[in-house]
Amino acid sequence: MKSESAKPLIGIVVCGLSDNRQFVSNPYIQSVRYSGGIPILLPLIRSDTMLEQYLRLCDGFLFCGGNDITPLLFGQEPREGIGNTNITLDLFQIRLMKLILSSAKPVFSICRGMQIFNTACQGTMFQDIRYQPGESLDHMQRSDSRSDVSHPVRIERSSRLFSCLGRSVYVNSFHHQAIDRPGVDLKVSALAPDQTIEAIEHSSHPFAIGVQWHPECMFRSSEKMRRLFRGFITAAQN
Repeated sequence: MKSESAKPLIGIVVCGLSDNRQFVSNPYIQSVRYSGGIPILLPLIRSDTMLEQYLRLCDGFLFCGGNDITPLLFGQEPREGIGNTNITLDLFQIRLMKLILSSAKPVFSICRGMQIFNTACQGTMFQDIRYQPGESLDHMQRSDSRSDVSHPVRIERSSRLFSCLGRSVYVNSFHHQAIDRPGVDLKVSALAPDQTIEAIEHSSHPFAIGVQWHPECMFRSSEKMRRLFRGFITAAQN
């Protein structure tokens, strides 16, 4: 049992691969640190035993943004508009996500991370927002700063997200894909004005939340995003 003052260990799952390197973007690390967690980086490994050790080691887990998910993993073949993929990274993250969801340990998933969350629960994706019914917003903003807001989202009152953010919040937006069908035991907790799914939660897990925007980029400028990270860290501490 951790003492009240003990800081929780937060496993930040590797964002992606570049040449012979694995990387995590700095804003994720800083957001965990300044919210009261101890960030540790979890690299891609091909070992179920090591994944179980990750689970035992960490008090909470953060899945970050990155490239697209291999469409075969959500039951589709590639369509026009799909971006770069890496099935080795996809499978590692999905396996780890399933393991975390089988425990009671908190998991917070951002952008691609939310899409991994959905895929791990057998949900499906629109490979590009052009395939989503109706007229969609441009969800890939081109502002000078990644902390700038792009559009509002409306949050369900019954969601865990509501306790952190209230009924609505303005968010940034850097994605060209979107959730189509939410996975098993997942509920939609926020929508954009064009009905794009902006947040999901696991209905039976103590704290498993995914958001489509990038709160780590808004951490310094938005008190609501700081509250969201603090809520995650508090759940991990408890």
